[in-house]
Amino acid sequence: MWDWAPGRDSHGPVLSVMRLELKNSVAVVTGSASGIGRATALALASRGCHLALADRNVAGLEETVGAAGAFGVRVSSHPFDVADAEAVAGFPGAVLAQHDKVSILINNAGVALMGRFEELTLAEYRWLIEINFLAVVGLTKAFLPVLRRERAAQIVNLSSLFGIVAPINETAYSASKFAVRGFSESLRHELEGSGIGVTVVHPGGVRTGIATSARVAAAADQVAAVRLAEMATEKLLRMPPERAAAAILQAIERREHRLILGADAWVVTMLQRIAPVRYWSIMKRFLPDLG
Repeated sequence: MWDWAPGRDSHGPVLSVMRLELKNSVAVVTGSASGIGRATALALASRGCHLALADRNVAGLEETVGAAGAFGVRVSSHPFDVADAEAVAGFPGAVLAQHDKVSILINNAGVALMGRFEELTLAEYRWLIEINFLAVVGLTKAFLPVLRRERAAQIVNLSSLFGIVAPINETAYSASKFAVRGFSESLRHELEGSGIGVTVVHPGGVRTGIATSARVAAAADQVAAVRLAEMATEKLLRMPPERAAAAILQAIERREHRLILGADAWVVTMLQRIAPVRYWSIMKRFLPDLG
């Protein structure tokens, strides 16, 4: 299940940490019907990790379950909406009814909401915050007692590049992803020495359907929003989700604190460090369609 090996985080080498063995572990993955969630689930299955997969997209979830099961691991299917607090509270029991443990929790489920702040209603804001942030908190709260039973366990929370920088039209999304980052870092400090690690992942342009499936504010220009989503998908979302999944698995094994995912994310992160106030004025020169 575990051994000792050197690890690293985004800032370089760190002290020796308890390396997490994926084979015969049990991982919970939310948002596993498509995108990074599906790719991560399949990558884990290929390494002999058993899975408890969750998503509200029943058809997509069952496709992932079938593909993961082909690797010969035990896979359980849990169709529900992570914004449903009652379902979240009952999720650990449902998982333990089919698996004997949980050693990895991957909070991947998320949504996007397009529109400028003045176009967004508070109800639209609450919808996104419930899924992108409060569900992460709720799932972590629900599974923490189960993870504590393991000598080594890992929580992986998907933030975003937009949890490091905040472009226009993303006030709700960026707020939620900055919140995931802050929650993850504070929780990691609280859990220091417990055997439970916390990895926060900041993906850049991964080719998923998050832009084209984004909800558009009712008060926004629907046609313009669709065009912007198509442009973003074509020009900015280039990394295959399988590459993202491979990096996430490595981060889990090495118990990394932070994963900046993609060359684009690294460049923008460095820009934010150099120009923490002025980064957007520089970024929009290279992304005029987004500015």
